[in-house]
Amino acid sequence: MDHAGIARTLSAAFGLTTPPVAMSFVESQPPGIPLFTGQVPSACTLWRRAETETFYAPAESHFNCPIGAMTMGFDLPPSVQAQLGGFLEKMCTCGYVQAEEAPNIPSISKSKQGITYGPLESFPLTPDLILMWLTPRQAMIYGEAVGSCRWTEAATPVFGRPACAVLPVAFEKSQPSTSFGCMGMRTFTEIDDDRLLAAIPGRAAEEFVQSLNNVMVANETMREFYEGHKASFTA
Repeated sequence: MDHAGIARTLSAAFGLTTPPVAMSFVESQPPGIPLFTGQVPSACTLWRRAETETFYAPAESHFNCPIGAMTMGFDLPPSVQAQLGGFLEKMCTCGYVQAEEAPNIPSISKSKQGITYGPLESFPLTPDLILMWLTPRQAMIYGEAVGSCRWTEAATPVFGRPACAVLPVAFEKSQPSTSFGCMGMRTFTEIDDDRLLAAIPGRAAEEFVQSLNNVMVANETMREFYEGHKASFTA
């Protein structure tokens, strides 16, 4: 996979203001990749850090957010399991999540001891996932490239809380997916309010880029057509 080429294509096609980020689920710290030793409040905080640097974050780096650690599929020690129960209880009692939803929140099944994060353009490993932040206009193009806008097929949902749950959805189904985000993601990442989260499985990236190129040509053709149609009417 040409990581740099795909990153450039994604950034140029969508007009991204933040670079696409890559993630790889690994069993140990890869040689030559720095170990993340800091403390962050959530797993999604690491996504923003990965916009500018490549690093390996072991499982315990994710444990301050038991929801994120669960969706990433890490084995949780008893203390983190207890925190997870407390988080879910809070979510359910305030009406944020329904009790019957909690057991159905997805998680990544691939065995791992940590995650390598970094900018896709210079990522040294094969990505398992690629993440992007999209505006509604960019998400429109993304949906067309994914094929979720076709009236002949079942609609692909845009997921919500927790935002990190869209990662296992995309990875396990090998299907590019989108999330509106969640209050935790908005708080911890400080991403702009008009951004949606998009997750592309690494193994589907080249096919997605090919589809994206076709969609961009089609949309430019229609833009020119609509501009001409609009110009034929006087105010």
